[in-house]
Amino acid sequence: MDWKSLPAFLAVARQGSLRAAGEQLGTTHATLRRQIEALETRLGVQLFRRGTAGLQLTAAGRTLLPQALEAEDALLKGFNAVQGLDREASGRIRLSADPMTAHFLLAPVLAEFSALYPEIDIELQLSFGIDSIENLETDVSVRHMAEVDEDVVGRKLFPLSIGIYAARDYLDRALPSAGPKGQGLQWIGYGSEPELLSYISESPFPEARVRHSIQDPEMHLHLARAGAGLTVLAAWVQVRFPELQQVPGTALDNRRSTWVLLHHDLRRVRRVRLFVDYLCAALMERRADFIGG
Repeated sequence: MDWKSLPAFLAVARQGSLRAAGEQLGTTHATLRRQIEALETRLGVQLFRRGTAGLQLTAAGRTLLPQALEAEDALLKGFNAVQGLDREASGRIRLSADPMTAHFLLAPVLAEFSALYPEIDIELQLSFGIDSIENLETDVSVRHMAEVDEDVVGRKLFPLSIGIYAARDYLDRALPSAGPKGQGLQWIGYGSEPELLSYISESPFPEARVRHSIQDPEMHLHLARAGAGLTVLAAWVQVRFPELQQVPGTALDNRRSTWVLLHHDLRRVRRVRLFVDYLCAALMERRADFIGG
C-alpha cells in the first residue's frame, strides 16, 4: 500500500476540498486527487462524493475514517517516542577494531568510558578485516592505515609505527652468529601476505629462513616473546612486553596512521559524539604507546 494515501485521505476528510488539503500538506490538489483515486481503486470503493459544501465522505469513507485516525495516532505516538533519542547519552554503539589493539590498548579506555556513561553500551566487533562503515556494518571504527578510502568522517590521530621485533634472549643467542643477510636467523611467517613479504625482502635479513604460516598477529607476538624468531609487529609491543626488542639495524615504518572513523549521519547522535570525543582524547593520551616512543 502507498502510505502517502493515508495523510491525503485524512486531509481531504478534514478540509472538505482538494485545494485546502493540498495547502495543509504542502502539495498540489492534482497530486492529492491522484492519491485519493489510487486509494479508491485499491479498495474498490468511492470514498468521497462532491456536494454543495465540497467533498463529503461516502458511507465507505465514514467507515474508513476512524481506522485511518487510529493509524495516524499510532504513528504520531511512535514518532514522539523516538524523537530526541539520538540526543540522549544512552543506547548502543557498534565499535570495530583489530584484536591486538582492542585487547591491549582499548580495553582500559572502554572500561573508563563505560563507568562515565552507564547508559551507553558498546558492541565490540573484533576482526583483522575491515568492517564497512558505508554499508552500516559498524558505527565507529579504529583503524591503522595509510589512507582512508571510504566516504566517512575521520579523525587522523597519529602515526602507528611498525617494526621488526624479537625476544632479547633470541637476539643475544642468534644474532652474533648470523650471516650478513640474516643466514641462520628465522622469521615467523605471515604466509603469502605481499606487504609482509616485502618487509622481509627489504629488511637487513632477506635470507633468513621463513618458518610457519600464521595470520594472527597476536600469535606472532606470543611466539616472538617465546623466542621463535623475528616478526613484524606494531611498535607498542615493546612498551607492554619488555622482553621484546626492536632488532638492531632496523628502522620503524611510519606509513600508517591511527584513525577513528564514523558514518556521516552519526555526527549529530549524542552518544556517538560523546564516545568518539572520549575515545580520541584517550588515544591521544596514549599516543606514545602507539608510536613506540
